[in-house]
Amino acid sequence: MAESVQHLKKRLKSVANINKITKAMEMVAATKMRKSQEIALASRPYAFVALDLLAHIREGDEKSSVFLKQRPVKKVLFVIISSDKGLAGSFNSSVFRKFEQHMQRDQEKYLSEEKLYMAVGQKAIQYAARKVLPLSRQFLNDADHVEPGNVSPVADAIIQGYLKNEWDRVVVVSMHFRSALRQEPHVRRILPVDFGHIKEIIGELVPETGKFAELIKENNIDFTAKEKTTAEYVIEPSPAVVLDKLAEHLLFMQIYHLMLEANAAEHSARRMAMKTASDNANDLGEALNLQYNKVRQASITNQIIEISAGTEAQT
Repeated sequence: MAESVQHLKKRLKSVANINKITKAMEMVAATKMRKSQEIALASRPYAFVALDLLAHIREGDEKSSVFLKQRPVKKVLFVIISSDKGLAGSFNSSVFRKFEQHMQRDQEKYLSEEKLYMAVGQKAIQYAARKVLPLSRQFLNDADHVEPGNVSPVADAIIQGYLKNEWDRVVVVSMHFRSALRQEPHVRRILPVDFGHIKEIIGELVPETGKFAELIKENNIDFTAKEKTTAEYVIEPSPAVVLDKLAEHLLFMQIYHLMLEANAAEHSARRMAMKTASDNANDLGEALNLQYNKVRQASITNQIIEISAGTEAQT
């Protein structure tokens, strides 16, 4: 049965309203994504200086921090970082799929180790409930932009659990932001602290394409840590105390950068999802408008035929 003109007009109006909403959400997500990139890039020089200091202190001090020492692994904590909100395409499902692939690939490795889980984000909490994963901790991730205050509860829980020997290794599964059009789920070990890993994570925050990548290239900005032939520091109260505090701080920075990446990737994924929805709404609107014109033309033609038939019947 052909749709009526009135029904098609209602559908056209609904599609137009949806298109307006998705277009607005796309613009908002793009703005938030750029803001997340700005925060991430602004924090990188500081992180590299702290990383460089850690390397020099570690070389000159015999006593290593508890965060840097390798110890027998009996318990492993898996931290799954997701978003609180939906409408982000395959953002969350990609993270969960990466986690499942990692667990399946290394299942023999983890047979002798007790597995613990931490969820960051409402979607990760729901996923853990579906998969019946016993959560040691759970946190929401509802901030539009990641600030140090948002990261502190997560970092404190990981650090205190490690110091109390609740776990001996910490593995984070999160989304890595490569560009506005490309995000990839990554599995990273963050404890024990390895400043080589930290340097890699901080270095990956440089976008491959887009506004910031072009600015960095045009201005020859170099975020990489510089190799120094000599380095002299006056440290109080002692290198050992400073090393321990610095390693803890760098662990916080590592978690902070991971959540910055996930935040930028979430906004990017949502922008792409809303752009796709807007494009689909445009296509559907054009198809409905064509159908509406055909039905309306057919209705007008039928009315003309009826008028002509009535006129002929009277003559």
